[in-house]
This record gives sequence, C-alpha cells and structure tokens, in this order.
Amino acid sequence: MASKTVVIDPVTRIEGHAKISIFLNDTGEVDDARFHVVEYRGFEKFCEGRPFTEMAGITARICGICPTSHQLAAAKAGDKILAVNIPKAADKLRRMMNLGQITQSHALSFFHLSSPDFLLGWDSDPAKRNVFGLIAENPDLARAGIRLRQFGQTVIEILGGQKIHAPWAVPGGVRSPITAEGKTWIRDRLPESFATVDLALSLFKNLLDTQLQDEVQIFGEFPSLFMGLVGKNGEWEHHGGHLRFTDSQGNIVADNKSEDDYQEFLGEAVESWSYLKSPYYKPWGYPNGIYRVGPLARLNVCDHIGTEAADRELQEFRQRAGRIATSSFLYHYARLIEILACLEQIQKLLDDPDIKASRIRVQGGVNQLEGVGVSEAPRGTLFHHYQVDENGLLQKVNLIIATGQNNLAMNKTVAQIAKHYIHNSEIPEGFLNRVEAGIRCFDPCLSCSTHAAGQMPLHIQLVAADGTIVKEVYRN
Repeated sequence: MASKTVVIDPVTRIEGHAKISIFLNDTGEVDDARFHVVEYRGFEKFCEGRPFTEMAGITARICGICPTSHQLAAAKAGDKILAVNIPKAADKLRRMMNLGQITQSHALSFFHLSSPDFLLGWDSDPAKRNVFGLIAENPDLARAGIRLRQFGQTVIEILGGQKIHAPWAVPGGVRSPITAEGKTWIRDRLPESFATVDLALSLFKNLLDTQLQDEVQIFGEFPSLFMGLVGKNGEWEHHGGHLRFTDSQGNIVADNKSEDDYQEFLGEAVESWSYLKSPYYKPWGYPNGIYRVGPLARLNVCDHIGTEAADRELQEFRQRAGRIATSSFLYHYARLIEILACLEQIQKLLDDPDIKASRIRVQGGVNQLEGVGVSEAPRGTLFHHYQVDENGLLQKVNLIIATGQNNLAMNKTVAQIAKHYIHNSEIPEGFLNRVEAGIRCFDPCLSCSTHAAGQMPLHIQLVAADGTIVKEVYRN
C-alpha cells in the first residue's frame, strides 16, 4: 500500500505533544494502538545533589497546570525526612490549598478543554471548537466556568501569595496563615461557585441522557483496577488517609496500604516507544495489573464523600453508572462531583477553629534518610520519593505521576476508539478529535506546562500488518 500524508491544523485542547500509532491486521482492521509521549523532562535525575528542602519549589515547576500538587507531595516527603508531625493548622491549610487546586484544574478541564465537544459538536469547525467558540455560543456558561476556575486559583493565591508556583508549603508545615480578608473573599464567592457547578452538573447529566450514550460505551469502557486515597472510615480523601485498590466488580483488592510501601505493590514498566512510564499493580503483573487513578478512581474506591450535596450526587452517579463506573468518559462527570465536594470542604474549613492557630510550622533536621509523600493531584495519586544523605542532599528521586499511572488505560482507550471508527484503512473526518477526546477524558498533563488554548502536535500513523505505514495524519 502506498503511504499517504494528510495535514490537518486546528487548535487543539490537550497539554503536550503526542504521537499515536494504530496497527492494522491483514484485513485492514484495527488490531492495536499505542499512545506515545515523546517529551523528556528528566526531573528525577537533575534534582540529584540538591537539598531536599528545595524540592517543593523545584518540583512545582514540573507542571504549570498543577504546581500546587507537586509542591504538596514534596512537602509531605520532606515532613518524613524531618520525622515531624506538622501542626493541625498547617495540615488543614494545605488541604484547603489542594481543594482550591482540584477546583481550578477540574474547571479548566471541563469548561475550557472538554465542553466544546459536548456543546458545539464533535464534527464542528475545529477553528471554533474551543473555548473561544464556546464564549461565542454560550457566553454565560463560558464566563461562569472561567470564574469558577478563578475561584480555585484565588484560593491558592490567598494562601500562598501567588496563583502559580506559590512558595508556601515547606517541609514541616506552611510559611504563612490565612488572613481574615482572605477568608471573607472565599466565603463571599462560594455561593456563585456552588451555582456554577450545579449548572454544569445539570447540563452534563442532560447530555448523558440525550446525546452522549455512545461515548460512554466507546470512550474507554473496560474493566480495570482503580486506586486512590480514602480516609479511615472509607470516605473520599485527597491529602491523607491510606491507599485502596478496588476492582471493576466493587471488590476491595487491597486496602490500608501506606505510600511508604508503594514499591511492594506498584511496578513501573518502561516501553521503548514512550517516555511515559507505565505503572501497574505488581501482584497482578504487567500489563494485567492495569489500574486507573484520578476523579473516576477516587469516586470508585471511596465508600462515601462525607459532605451532603456531593454525597447526594455520588448516589445518583452510582445509580446511573453502577457501584463501579468503568467508562473513562465518566471522568468528566466525576470531576464535577469532585468540584462540589471541594467547595463544601472549603466552606467547612473556613469555620474550623484549627486554622486560626498561629503555629503553622515546625523545625527539624535530617532525621530520616528517606521519605515518601503522597497526595491526590487533580489527575490522580501523586508520589514523591526522596533518598538523601546525612546532609539532606538528594541521592535518588522517584516521581510517580498520575498521568503515567493512567498510561495503560489511555492506550486501551485509544485502541477502543480506533477499532470503532477506523475500517478499511480509512480515517473518517472528525476521527482525530475523537481520539483526542478519548485522551482528554484523563485530562493528561503531557508537556508539564500550560497549553490550555495552544496547539498539540498530534501525529497518527496507521501501520499495516507487515509494518508498512499506510497513512499518516498530522496536527502541526
């Protein structure tokens, strides 16, 4: 077969650079697909030799979308090296910042990156199928989404002094308390934020009932394990508790797992065709130990959320999807429920007397030569593992990123979509957007920088059974 190149150049909505290879069998039907991440950052190596106390600041630069997540995981790893229990006020203030982080990131994912597909159509003009087209089509909804994200960003700024890369969480606690003015601003903006997430939930549930049934079945619907943090009573957790694995039938496969022991139950496979590692549940082996993390996983592994409105939405979610939701398309739904949970927990923390305490940091030296910090980033469970010498200089760093943990699931999702839409070596119009949308379910941070309205150079290859490249499609 002759090779053919088709060039397509729209504005896309994934952060990063990617290549997709779709492998055909002898009859021209899709046999498999691979999602390649072709960037290399090298943080784990170039941090060696740095003081561990710098890691909250350095690793925040891994990601322009969720620097808060890396800062908090790094600070928690630092707590372990200091061998200290941080003050209650510091723990709860860190929690508030993480809730703000989850809110702003989920709002970005739903309103800016994904809703143009739902509201403007999968096959709509790609030049308009973005947040700017959404503003033109539904300015009130777009404005509400922008302001909801602003709310989460401002919570981060109120606590840390700036929206991005705030130098605030440190080993031993935090640098500054919340001010009375900051609490007042958050309290005053909560009603509007609640109204926005209620609107988005109503809109998305209506779309699920009327337009999106096929997507639920095609976009990553398969059994897997799910992993996330839960509290001591099985409640939804994002910055403490313990790790739990649940299977697709609702069975708890592993529970009460500590991040300190992650190497006993998590393996990290490396493939020659991607810089993104492929973590797996070690007792089940690779690749059978595929698991998913993030909003969908957190709702699947928890028994309940622990706040009134979010628990009500969780109950409806489970009535619609079953006790364990296995469609990756429902990550979008899960994000909205998590935003609601975050707003309720922020509201509760504002009235918590512990956050008024002036003691927000403890001092200490190097008391342990190793520390593992874990926190739930918007995209899923995040691990920072540091080994230091007696002077606190890093000897080894291992970072297990949420997007990496979803790597196997993203590959499986791309393959499922490709098998549905590609036949006889043809790429139908609109297929590229559906492939991207399958990846977008997981809201991956591929480039570790902010490309909310930028381009993703996407490269798709159709590879025949004999290895011949049948067709290539580029988004430049």
